[in-house]
Amino acid sequence: MKNYGSDRIKNIGLFAHSGAGKTSLAEAMLFTSGAIDRLGKIDEGNTTCDYDPEEIKRRISISTSLAPLEWKDYKINILDTPGYFDFVGEVKSALRVVDGAVIVTCAVSGVEVGTEQAFKFTEEHGLPCIFFVNKMDRENANFYKVLEKIREFFGQRAIPFQLPIGQEANFKGVVDIVHQKAYAFDGKSVKETPVPDDLKGDMENYRFMIMEAAAEADDDLLAKYLEGEELTGEEIEKGLKIGVKTGRIYPIVCGSSLANKGIQLLLDTICCYMPSAVEGKAEVGKNPRTGSEEKRECSSGEPFSAIVFKTMADPFVGRLNLFKVCSGVLRPDTMVYNATRGVAEKIGHIYFMRGRKQENAEAAVAGDIVAVAKLQNTYTNDTLCDKDHPILLNTIDFPEPVISFAVEPKSKGDEDKISSGLARLTEEDMTFKVAKNNETGQLLVSGMGEIHLEVLAGKLASKFGSEVVLSVPKVPYRETIRGTAKVEGKYKKQTGGRGQYGHVWIEFSPIKSEEDFEFEEKIFGGAVPKQYIPAVEKGIREAMKEGVLAGYPVVGFKAVLYDGSFHPVDSSELAFKIAASMAFKKGISQAKPVLLEPIYELDVVVPEHYMGDIIGDLNKRRGRIMGMELKDGLQHIKAQAPLAEIFRYATDLRSMTQGRGWFSATFSHYEEVPAQIAEKIIAESGKKPVEEE
Repeated sequence: MKNYGSDRIKNIGLFAHSGAGKTSLAEAMLFTSGAIDRLGKIDEGNTTCDYDPEEIKRRISISTSLAPLEWKDYKINILDTPGYFDFVGEVKSALRVVDGAVIVTCAVSGVEVGTEQAFKFTEEHGLPCIFFVNKMDRENANFYKVLEKIREFFGQRAIPFQLPIGQEANFKGVVDIVHQKAYAFDGKSVKETPVPDDLKGDMENYRFMIMEAAAEADDDLLAKYLEGEELTGEEIEKGLKIGVKTGRIYPIVCGSSLANKGIQLLLDTICCYMPSAVEGKAEVGKNPRTGSEEKRECSSGEPFSAIVFKTMADPFVGRLNLFKVCSGVLRPDTMVYNATRGVAEKIGHIYFMRGRKQENAEAAVAGDIVAVAKLQNTYTNDTLCDKDHPILLNTIDFPEPVISFAVEPKSKGDEDKISSGLARLTEEDMTFKVAKNNETGQLLVSGMGEIHLEVLAGKLASKFGSEVVLSVPKVPYRETIRGTAKVEGKYKKQTGGRGQYGHVWIEFSPIKSEEDFEFEEKIFGGAVPKQYIPAVEKGIREAMKEGVLAGYPVVGFKAVLYDGSFHPVDSSELAFKIAASMAFKKGISQAKPVLLEPIYELDVVVPEHYMGDIIGDLNKRRGRIMGMELKDGLQHIKAQAPLAEIFRYATDLRSMTQGRGWFSATFSHYEEVPAQIAEKIIAESGKKPVEEE
């Protein structure tokens, strides 16, 4: 690949609902441009961008893939992103480094929830976008129906730049409305052909719309247009370029990625209207030494800075970091500064990545996207820069995980391998978390959905040779008391030599805070010597780890040691510890023990027309609605629900709202479990009542 200046580099993300054909489109673009010599297919598992074993097996994109190509003296870095919401972290990564977007829409399915989400993301990031209506050769393909839906959902700024000549099996070309020309498809190229008579009327109508949009994008053109003067072809194109780059116009074009039709014209549209790296927004960051805000233009003359947007973990190659050079130039065998971690890093080889293939790069200029292997302390969201001109660039805002599963090895002895593999996967995926629940003893993995976690379990097996089983986690229930009890604990043992003797009277009572345990001693006259009192507290602390109802930790009680006795020879710390634990079991059993469950605060965001279903479902989950608020056309529902009822809520919510709803959950407090449910939990625990022990 030859060297390109920053003004000849375009970073374009492909976004869509899953199944709209992003990866097939990326493949067609690579093939048409000559970057690859064979058109791969998803069904055959041989595409450039979907190369992970899990992607091939499931026939969906799981991670964002980089694929540069050359077209008409431009270098276009294509970033093919996943469509499933489970992999939204990968989409967020790509959004951070692209300067424009192609939103792929199926000519049969039309605008789907993933299309809406993609458009929302591009709007949030201020990215210009093109709509590509794909699969025009499919049965039931209907360009005009999809065009209508795009304009209905995303506004009148979405304007057709092309009209199809035929559709379904007869899709054979397009009319270029801007230039009033028609093109017939001929393999990897197109040839000009007369505009069909039946499309001339539509072409004129839409050209009027295009001319109006072009005029509105530029004040001088608007003045001329309002005076009734005809805009020249050059003036229209100038206005359109301004309109597209500023997000006032969204071109709509069409084609078929599988049949490789319309791809040449899409590449032409990208080169003509999408901004180059230089025309994108300047980077704004903070100087870590002074705390002051600094700006970096996308120029090779500026000091070097880069943002790491993706990390790939490989058990053999090691870590591979993908980053966008935001300013300056990076060359192999140089030292850079990781401003995020305050360490220097040695850059070895620099690679251009095309799927999994690497090509050595002589240098990486501002605006380009490259990869570097074996950096020691660099991860996703880190800023690399010139040590003499440090800067911390804005990071990617990754969403928090919404679902958790317990993970266990299929084979005993694999614990260390699993731990190491999971650690590497968390480096690769910022929406994946691993934590040990100390109360239940389970290792928990958390992510954006069930498919997300299943895929990571698959990666653990294929990459690190560790097979695991995922299961719904145990609920960390707790136990407490609602009454008061005064009990005796006496431990007496004679074994021929020195015996053991410990004797206590303890009062157990509830306290307001259900998190704490309080211990107090009110011993008079030395009934229990001072040196044994810490052992009494220790005995209770150890015993409270396992309650009398179902074996869960006991909280929210006070223990007062008020009497007891001792033996001058046989008493010991161990004896008093055991006596205290005996008193604990007896006392808690008599003080009206109850089971507690964790309650979570939910913030559920859904379109208004799903409100009835969501509230009904929350009620079934023993949830309480705490409040509702309408913001930006979406209902924000504040609710509280038991953890036991929301383990799979992420999956169920998506199903109920067709993927349009989302939620966040944070721990709130513990509450008493309803009697009927508590009975079932206690029965399932298999714990015998204290009296029978």
